[in-house]
Amino acid sequence: MTKLAPVLSAHWDEKDSFTLEAYKRHGGYKASEKALAMDPDAVIQLVKDSGLRGRGGAGFPTGMKWGFIPQGDNKDHYLVVNADESEPGTCKDTPLLMANPHVLIEGCIIACHAIRAKHAFIYIRGEVTHVVRRVNQAIADAYAAGILGNGVDVVLHIGAGAYICGEETALLDSLEGFRGQPRLRPPFPAIAGLYARPTVVNNVESISSVPAIVMNGAEWYQSMGTEKSKGTTLYSLSGHVVNPGQFEAPLGITLREILELSGGVRKGHKLKFWTPGGSSTPLFTDEHLDVPLDYEGVAAAGSMLGTKALQIFDETTCVVRAVLRWTEFYKHESCGKCTPCREGTWWLVQILRDLEAGKGTEADLAKLLDLCDNIMGRSFCALGDGATSPITSSIKYFRDEYIAHLTNGGCPFDPVASTLFVGAGA
Repeated sequence: MTKLAPVLSAHWDEKDSFTLEAYKRHGGYKASEKALAMDPDAVIQLVKDSGLRGRGGAGFPTGMKWGFIPQGDNKDHYLVVNADESEPGTCKDTPLLMANPHVLIEGCIIACHAIRAKHAFIYIRGEVTHVVRRVNQAIADAYAAGILGNGVDVVLHIGAGAYICGEETALLDSLEGFRGQPRLRPPFPAIAGLYARPTVVNNVESISSVPAIVMNGAEWYQSMGTEKSKGTTLYSLSGHVVNPGQFEAPLGITLREILELSGGVRKGHKLKFWTPGGSSTPLFTDEHLDVPLDYEGVAAAGSMLGTKALQIFDETTCVVRAVLRWTEFYKHESCGKCTPCREGTWWLVQILRDLEAGKGTEADLAKLLDLCDNIMGRSFCALGDGATSPITSSIKYFRDEYIAHLTNGGCPFDPVASTLFVGAGA
């Protein structure tokens, strides 16, 4: 069995793990001292050699992203950290920031040095007030200790809670005071990002992984994970399991192994379906228990690793109802800038509501798939694509359940509305 490999979560069990004293007790801010003594290009190369890939969902190589920033252009450069975590089921950045905000601050110092930036912005959701307070305190403590303010400044920006601001260009517009909506690209943020200046946008976990790489080296980081997906990552396990929570392990671990570590699916029940990377990724079933949870393995099986949000659903869950709830979320959170997403998600909800209520015909499934086909790849950002993923995959694996809603005149999992349920129990 793949063993857990605590790197980011190594000291989360300590009561004071979030304090500056505790972070320094375990060698905190030694990595930034080491990095600041290195040539910026050498730091970028180190991160490239480590194989660290972005932990925000897309998995783009972090060092390569840093290397896109033009040098010698006499312009201000910016680092923006995306802490706007709001994908249904995703909950890795929030516990990381609660348990150890200083590792992110140190990562910001190293990243700013590498890309020749003097300012870092951490964009966080306004709803997570407890996290905002903790990160604010950590930043204040870092300034008081003289760690920040000597060449690098970090600003915490509190967003208004729009899911679309998790998309990097919508986040940049929000930072500038505009409505959060995706920008048309090119130009890309590396050329014209925040305030039209070269900008790197990275996820919390990506930046937080950098100090350990600087301290331990690229070979150490490459020794964990798989051939193309290096290092460890945080898997968020939730749903119908005995012990939900965060599991830090090398990339490539399987859901079967994580379930064994967590005590398995709740007693007396069995796995029905699950998400490998949050609600915007195609569903998996119990047939996929042994798929390696790395970028290549999950993609080869027909889904995306995304944010490693493993939502577990047992046989008591109606897949149609679950998909409807997710689709309602995407319809509500669509920024409205592009027609395929704005209009498409509205129609997806209407059809799914009818299907869940047992109305319509089997032809509505074809209409639903046609709508998804017209949204996929045609919206300005990935929100439209993500909205279609649970729908198309659920019809692929659970078409019979959709049909059962129609033949039953309602949800077969509802004891009040379902004649099938009554018949089964008679």
